[in-house]
Amino acid sequence: MKKFSSNKVLLLLLTTVLMASCSKSNKSVSTLTGWEYNNPKYGGFQANANYRELGPPPGMVLIEGGTFTMGSVQDDVMFDWNTTPVKQQVRSFYMDEAEVTNIEYLLYLQYLEKVFPPSDDTYRKIYQAALPDTLVWRNTLGFNELLTENYLRHPAYAEYPVVGVSWRQAAEFCKWRTDRVNEKILIDKGVLHTLFDMDSIKVEGANRFDSETYLTNPNLLFDGDSTIYYKGIRDFSKKDEKKSEGSFTGRHVKTSDGILAQRFRLPTETEWEYAAKALIENREYNSIRGRKKYSWNGGTTRETSRRYQGDQMANFKQGKGDYSGLAGWSNDGADITMKIKSYKPNAFGLYDMSGNVAEWVADVYRPMIDNDANDFSYFRGNVFEKKKIDKEGNVVVVDYNNIEFDTLDNGKIVPKNLPGSIKYVPVTNRDAFMRRNYEKAYNIDSRDGDLASTKQYFRDEDDTEEKPRMYNSPKIPRQIGESGLIIQQYDTKTRTTLISDQTRVYKGGSWNDRAYWMDPAQRRYLPEYMATNYIGFRCATDKLGQMSYSRRRKSGK
Repeated sequence: MKKFSSNKVLLLLLTTVLMASCSKSNKSVSTLTGWEYNNPKYGGFQANANYRELGPPPGMVLIEGGTFTMGSVQDDVMFDWNTTPVKQQVRSFYMDEAEVTNIEYLLYLQYLEKVFPPSDDTYRKIYQAALPDTLVWRNTLGFNELLTENYLRHPAYAEYPVVGVSWRQAAEFCKWRTDRVNEKILIDKGVLHTLFDMDSIKVEGANRFDSETYLTNPNLLFDGDSTIYYKGIRDFSKKDEKKSEGSFTGRHVKTSDGILAQRFRLPTETEWEYAAKALIENREYNSIRGRKKYSWNGGTTRETSRRYQGDQMANFKQGKGDYSGLAGWSNDGADITMKIKSYKPNAFGLYDMSGNVAEWVADVYRPMIDNDANDFSYFRGNVFEKKKIDKEGNVVVVDYNNIEFDTLDNGKIVPKNLPGSIKYVPVTNRDAFMRRNYEKAYNIDSRDGDLASTKQYFRDEDDTEEKPRMYNSPKIPRQIGESGLIIQQYDTKTRTTLISDQTRVYKGGSWNDRAYWMDPAQRRYLPEYMATNYIGFRCATDKLGQMSYSRRRKSGK
């Protein structure tokens, strides 16, 4: 009897092992054809059958998506009427747990200074375009010269949020961060050499790592110099090769491998507001209990716990002439900005979503988000593009011969693309022909500012030389002399609004704001080329795959 029992147990164990091995091997087999992936005998067709999510990128936390009411405010003392409540669905994404700091932005500046040396006239404008405006601290009736000289670069402010950064500069930082994160991933995987440590190459100008260029064609980097690569990942379509001196074996990383990080970007207004409110802590099953005025629970700005009762929950302006409180008993611990993570995070693990500095978001500003607008991942600002192809059928990579610069309304010159990146152009009407989801490339003013939303709605944009303007915000005229000198002039036309397609939203209260603005649903706007001493930013990126890592829970606590 005992022998039969032990045999039975042994048989059960063998069956379990076989089932587990079969289950594991089936991941590498096409369920529709029976063909095996990653097997040279079957052609070596490749698939990442054992893909695992990479998890949050450095410095980020997961914001699990869901539904919420956007624009729901408790006070509207400014009577802007621009926060009409609209129910929105937000997809899961990752977001920086704190604002980008001075020390992180200085790394960006040092990189640009090394790769695009401003001493070289070829690259001088690139570095200058990224410099924050340190003069934002000046006031005609105030003395802040110490901050103009020290706030950005002195180590005493290293962990303080960077300010004086325009929307355009913040967006460019996000692009740069994408390349540096992916470059580090490929170095750690052994695919790419540490470029700055190689004697045979020089990292300068177009000779730098760019994620889009690498994924398009790795040979487009460094003019096809293969010595920048060490070894690739295994290529199942070929027999195993032995690496010889200076040769590259295997294959390059592709999007389908799931190894590289997604593009970093500014969060959309919907994402930022959803993340700041963090209604997850007020959830019970599939319902929200109560409302939140700030990024924390409760209707006041003061701590209610017994240990810290009465302390302020954020860094903001207490009243006229009161930014901190009395000496020896500072209300919020700062008179201007303060070190990041000085206050407790919200329920998503995000710091300073109310107070310290307001933050740029990706959206172009419009007074209202209409109920007829898209209710899934809402965003205003889309310009759909495609890679530019030359006459020979090759993807165009930007170098200094074809780099383009923009002259902003304030006279500053900024590059549209950095050397070494892929050149993009707007999609054409032919590309969008008979599509149901979009009809043209430029959609910033869609349904609010385009020709169809004016009294000339019946006219065709392509047949109209000058489009009627819904928002009367004329640009500042500029005269460029024969020498290339820009002569700046203010326009003489009557302005009826500051709203334009170059006006961006910023959210959240700051050290310079009263508590009213710390409601995450409040909205303000500023031209994308302007900067202040109270607006910073943080980055976001998309989460791929399932919404959450965990199962459903009774409550969010």
